[in-house]
Amino acid sequence: MSKPARLPRTVWVLGIVSLLMDLSSEIYHALLPAFLTVTLGLPAVAMGAIDGVAEGTANIAKLVSGRLSDRQQKRKPWILLGYGMAALSKPLFPLAQGALPVMGARFVDRIGKGIRGAPRDAMIADETTPDQRGAAYGLRQALDTVGGTLAPLAAIGLMIWFADDIRIVFWIAAIPAFLSFLFAWTMLREPERHVMDGKQVKWGGWRSLDIKVRRLVGIGFLFGLARFSESFLILKALDAGLAPAWSPLALAAFSLSFMILAYPAGSLSDRMEPKSVLLGGIAVLIAANIWLAQAAAIWAVFAGIALWGAHMALTQGIFARMIADAAPEGQRATSFGAFFFASGVATLLASLGAGYLWDRGGPAETFTVAAGVAALAGAMLWLLPSESNSRGSA
Repeated sequence: MSKPARLPRTVWVLGIVSLLMDLSSEIYHALLPAFLTVTLGLPAVAMGAIDGVAEGTANIAKLVSGRLSDRQQKRKPWILLGYGMAALSKPLFPLAQGALPVMGARFVDRIGKGIRGAPRDAMIADETTPDQRGAAYGLRQALDTVGGTLAPLAAIGLMIWFADDIRIVFWIAAIPAFLSFLFAWTMLREPERHVMDGKQVKWGGWRSLDIKVRRLVGIGFLFGLARFSESFLILKALDAGLAPAWSPLALAAFSLSFMILAYPAGSLSDRMEPKSVLLGGIAVLIAANIWLAQAAAIWAVFAGIALWGAHMALTQGIFARMIADAAPEGQRATSFGAFFFASGVATLLASLGAGYLWDRGGPAETFTVAAGVAALAGAMLWLLPSESNSRGSA
């Protein structure tokens, strides 16, 4: 096998943009669970509802923006709109006075995430060849999680520096979000082409999607039911005795594991069947959930959280490259949008279900049920027909 060509400039630009935005967003994400459940005294199901509605809405937006991006054969305007909305949502957090304003801020932020997601991943597919797509998606995920790793540490440092004044921390966290938008605006270039020979696949609903894409969407939905919000990892650490002021460390451990493994996992999928890598990621999620269901000591909880991060590295970029490989060129963003829409519905159901199970039976029941659902997703993926990894040009 010949050595893949150097990754395109666009992949690096999108990775840096993701890094800056994630640095901002994850500071808010790291502090919200303790703020909602400890400061405001809300039950876990309320946190699950906020996260689930926000993430579910984001993925519905991906379906719409993906289709419009394919129809217009434009990527950059939708990416800029998404990052711009996310940046504008940040000041809403320090201005919020209760749970509903926080939900509104999260709603706007996640809508922005949804708008940019499908066009961004389609742009990476536009700019790469099949033998380097795993590495490309892995690199973007790795750079994204650099921000996710630094953010919780920054949240802790800023909270200490400003004597637990969370509103000042939220104002400061808005800065990298606006830098992210400005960097995308000035550095990102529209791909020269989106559709081979100018042909475009018409959209006629679910049945117009390629059969391989539909199968992946179904597996992604089932897998999403086992993937509730990472906020529950923070709650697990709090339940084990971690002080609320140090709760962002749980998110840092998750992101660090994700960051270290994302690029190697993506590169591995360029050298072996992506389905095998994805099956390994689902197995890691099952192990992480079983471990966290029984973990009581803080060190054990952090070990389980690191496993959760590892499963993300072995699944998120792999799903993306499998969609990119399976989708017709004129339907790339639409296919990503459909996949993210299904995942978003599953995330909403998973977060609401996790909150209910947590309030009713505690963390052990929550993680045990999630392990069972993940096993079912793995079984469905195992039955998916295997195909040789194509190596032609994009």
